[in-house]
Amino acid sequence: MSRLTESDQKRIAALFDRHLEVGLHHGAQLAVYVDGECVLERAGGTTGPDGDEETTDQRHLLFSCTKPYAAVTLHSLVDDGDLSYDDRVVDHWPEFAEQGTAKAEITVRQVLSHTSGLNQGEIDDRPDLWSDWEAVVETLESMEPNFEPGEQPAYHALTFGWLVGEIVRRVSGTPIEAAATERVFEPLGMDDTGIGLREDEDDDVATLVGFEAFDRCRDPGEGLGDHTEVTAPFNAEAIHRSVIPAANGIGTAGDMARFYACLANGGELEGTRILSEATVEEMTRLEAETEADGTIGREGRFCLGFWKGGTTVAPYGSLSPEHVFGHAGLGSSVGWADPAENVAFAYVTNGVRDGSYEHVARVNALADAVRLAIR
Repeated sequence: MSRLTESDQKRIAALFDRHLEVGLHHGAQLAVYVDGECVLERAGGTTGPDGDEETTDQRHLLFSCTKPYAAVTLHSLVDDGDLSYDDRVVDHWPEFAEQGTAKAEITVRQVLSHTSGLNQGEIDDRPDLWSDWEAVVETLESMEPNFEPGEQPAYHALTFGWLVGEIVRRVSGTPIEAAATERVFEPLGMDDTGIGLREDEDDDVATLVGFEAFDRCRDPGEGLGDHTEVTAPFNAEAIHRSVIPAANGIGTAGDMARFYACLANGGELEGTRILSEATVEEMTRLEAETEADGTIGREGRFCLGFWKGGTTVAPYGSLSPEHVFGHAGLGSSVGWADPAENVAFAYVTNGVRDGSYEHVARVNALADAVRLAIR
């Protein structure tokens, strides 16, 4: 018998519907797993301002919710013994840095924990290069750390995915988009998810809309700037067909919830194991904390490819437990796992709102409703 009763499910669904009624976004999906079972999956609204009716299998651009997919692909290689977290990146990717430099000492662990110092560079502002993997790699090879590696956590908004992706390619011989499919998506039955679109797939991704901040809300910080401008490139088919492992995952809330249900259960779901329990434990251990940084403008608690709960801005519930882990995607989506309760949650929308308050508020309202209902 599910710990989430039918009446609780109806109340959570009513709150989900309320977000659509008041215009927080045009369309959305919600999925919740408890004890490895999908107990709630819902879709509502439209795929865009003039779009079709939203369905549970409608694919969305997931922004930074993509990062854990890339990270777990790399973690699976650690499980296989192909590399270790404290390996230097240059040992697997010789062109990454010149021997004897500070950059050459950057480790895989530092990349995964946002402490490598390669948090931002020219590549962030060059969408014209994002579709050219080799050009991206050459740019990363020419970058210098913005600070001493390992000394300071700073969110790697885009570079995280390309760094992780190239490490995966160098170690496994397989491009990150194919490796993620082989090691994560296919085993878990995440049939509607990928990192970018393949050539044989239609561009049927929901349309993103950048909403202005609420007039009655005090500006909580610089954030990422004008969400309309930030969103625009990610509606382009060229970006959908690129490989941006930090930002252009394409998928559904149902698939994302399956992913987190597996991790909440120690790396196994429905008899399929993608990671060992030991690896799940290590990758979700706190690695770095920061009160705020210039890329996300708020405090963060980083483990290896995920954000930990326990802060006032963590989008895992108003008072999210410290042990919860997951990731948010540019003011529009979030997924998390609570291993203590064996609960997984995913909420995906096509409305990009201020991530410092508006998005966290709507997500936390639903997360709180789930937490209160669990028996």
